Amino acid sequence: MDMRPEPFVPPAPVPRNRLLNPAEVIWIALRNPLELWGRASYTLPWIETKFFKERTLIVNHPGLIRHIMVDNSANYEMSEIRQLVLRPILKDGLLTAEGEVWRRSRRAMAPVFTPRHSKGFAGQMLAEVLEFARKYQDVGAGGKVFDISVEMTDLTYAILSETLFSGEIAGGKDSVSEDVDQLLHRMGRIDPMDMMRAPPWVPRLTRIGGRRVLEKFRAIVAETMALRRERMRKDPDTVPQDFLTLLLQLEGPEGLTRDEIEDNILTFIGAGHETTARALAWTLYCVGQSPYIRERMEEEIDRVLVTGAEPVEWLDLMPWVRAAFEEALRLYPPAPSLNRAAIARDSWTSPEGEAIDIDAGVTVLVMPWTLHRHELLWDKPRAFMPERFLPENRGSINRFQYLPFGVGPRTCIGATFALQEAVIALSVLMHRYRFDVTPKTKVWPVQKLTTQPRNGMPMRVSLRRSTSSLVN
Repeated sequence: MDMRPEPFVPPAPVPRNRLLNPAEVIWIALRNPLELWGRASYTLPWIETKFFKERTLIVNHPGLIRHIMVDNSANYEMSEIRQLVLRPILKDGLLTAEGEVWRRSRRAMAPVFTPRHSKGFAGQMLAEVLEFARKYQDVGAGGKVFDISVEMTDLTYAILSETLFSGEIAGGKDSVSEDVDQLLHRMGRIDPMDMMRAPPWVPRLTRIGGRRVLEKFRAIVAETMALRRERMRKDPDTVPQDFLTLLLQLEGPEGLTRDEIEDNILTFIGAGHETTARALAWTLYCVGQSPYIRERMEEEIDRVLVTGAEPVEWLDLMPWVRAAFEEALRLYPPAPSLNRAAIARDSWTSPEGEAIDIDAGVTVLVMPWTLHRHELLWDKPRAFMPERFLPENRGSINRFQYLPFGVGPRTCIGATFALQEAVIALSVLMHRYRFDVTPKTKVWPVQKLTTQPRNGMPMRVSLRRSTSSLVN
């Protein structure tokens, strides 16, 4: 790697150096699970422990991760606690469905998210980002402060709405975006009853305020489906051939049920944009603290845009932009924990000859949060160093030590979509504007449904003084 200034180390919990008692575990898990993990989680290849008498295996060894998530994935199901948190919201959506329901849904949606098809969204993505970027055009050189966490959520929701639903989500972009934020804030959190494995019918007091939002959101989804069905019936020749139409056409005995279609629409509207939005905000924050990285990104963006390259090409033409986004995904993975449970007894032996037995019923935690910061796997693991992901360096990164989109059969179906969206968004925004921290930018990562900044992410947006716009 080239000589460079000392890299920026963004905020994150310091690994704990003592064991926690049960009361502390409950309190921290409710407040912020990212603060639970001790030094062993960042230094050992795996840890066998117990949470409330439940045997748990924390896995950080890439080989063991491959065994559990790929080679023997049929032996591992979604863990109970994950389903207790997410199924009340998403039911049989793609994130929470299992078995044959999941296989049918995944098979049905796969054509929309192939790399080739995802690239077809590039033009729509660019149009939405350009429209969004106009809101900053009057900030001037002195700039204006915005909550970038909220801003990026609005942007990615607008992109998702236009690309997958042709802008035809009932209720309008602004109101639905607010509902999504409320839904995930109130419902996407662990409750003490979840930790005690109470059955789903036991009330979760921390989520009571979210039920009304969930009911409203499901009503929006139902209305969206009804409006599109009516259009398909009355004027089929003008119906957009988008994700919404595809799902509705799959209803039937050989496809998806009406409830499964509703669950998947809710999953994509509610959670499909959230992960990218959080990663974009963390990227802009880290870049705003890293002048050396920002300079390289801006030079690269300006150089590519002046050529008139099509947005579908930007992902390959802008390695620094992509690398910065991927490094933000490493430090702040949108899904900080991938939870499984062993169905039957299993065993694995490392290349070094170390063996481990995994009994039936053991909860397995593959945690990108600790894996991506593990001292055995990364140089300066807490530092923001996008050069790790430049083409000449990324070959040293094991496929199973970096899991921003999951791994195995349940790898995120929209990974290519998200990478392309992120590069287009960052390129347009950083070509026109600078994003800088302010004295009030005191972020702290918190695990909810995704890795979010506590109390938002205020940043000053200002015009780049020396650069005229090359994209319109």
